[in-house]
Amino acid sequence: MSEDFFVAPPFKPSEALLTLKRQLRDAGLAERGAEFELKGRAVIELAAGDTTIEAHLVKRPGHVPEWDAYVLKTSADVRKFVDEVRKRLKRWTEDEP
Repeated sequence: MSEDFFVAPPFKPSEALLTLKRQLRDAGLAERGAEFELKGRAVIELAAGDTTIEAHLVKRPGHVPEWDAYVLKTSADVRKFVDEVRKRLKRWTEDEP
């Protein structure tokens, strides 16, 4: 009996980074080099390595932000990160006076 398993394509950080940046711009963030800003404040920092993307996302925009670190190793990790960014953006914009 032959067992066929789905094998995901290899993760290519450089290609995934381009897609991720496009999704972040579409979400309303301004790109400034390796950072993405919301209303002039850095909220995301990205760096692509050989096998992963390192991402830092602020817990809440501010003058001295606290950062959460993420290591994106698969396309699923990238999708989860984008979902988290969208949740935080929604929360940040709802909290505005």
